[in-house]
Amino acid sequence: MFREMLRIRQQLPEEECIEILKKEPRGVLSVLGDDGYPYGMPLNHFYCEADGKLYFHGGKTGHRIDAVRNYDKASFCVYDQGTRSDGEWFLRIRSVIVFGRIEIVEDMEKTIEISRQLSYKFTSDEAYIEDEIRRAGPRTLLISLTPEHMTGKLVKES
Repeated sequence: MFREMLRIRQQLPEEECIEILKKEPRGVLSVLGDDGYPYGMPLNHFYCEADGKLYFHGGKTGHRIDAVRNYDKASFCVYDQGTRSDGEWFLRIRSVIVFGRIEIVEDMEKTIEISRQLSYKFTSDEAYIEDEIRRAGPRTLLISLTPEHMTGKLVKES
C-alpha cells in the first residue's frame, strides 16, 4: 500500500526515526482540506513512547479540525537541524515522514497530560506550564496520529 523509498541506502532505521520524532519540536502536519486541497500546517508535537502515537494540540475550531473530522488520513513530516563536518559547506539532514490515521482525543485528562509532556520540550518551568494548562486547558483540543507507515532518510545537501 505504501511506496518503498527509492534511495534505500539513505533510509534511517526505525529507532533513529523515533529519536528524531521525540527530539525535534516541530514538523508539518498535512491533511485533506477544503475542496480536496492539501492543507499543511507547522505544529509542535509530542511522540508518546507508551502508545507509539504522535499528539498535537490546539484550538477546538478551524480548518485543521474540520479537515480531521472529514477525513482521517494524514501525514506528518519532521526534519532535524542538520550537521556539517569541518570544511564542508553542505548539511546532512535527517527527515521522517509518518503516514497514519488521525483522530480527535475526547479524554480531557489525556489532553492535559499530553499538553504537559509537550510543554517539557520547550521549558522546564513547572509554574509556567501549570498556569498555561489552567488557563488554556479547557479550550484545548488534542489530536492523535496513529502511524501506519514511517520512513526516515539522511540527505546530503550537495
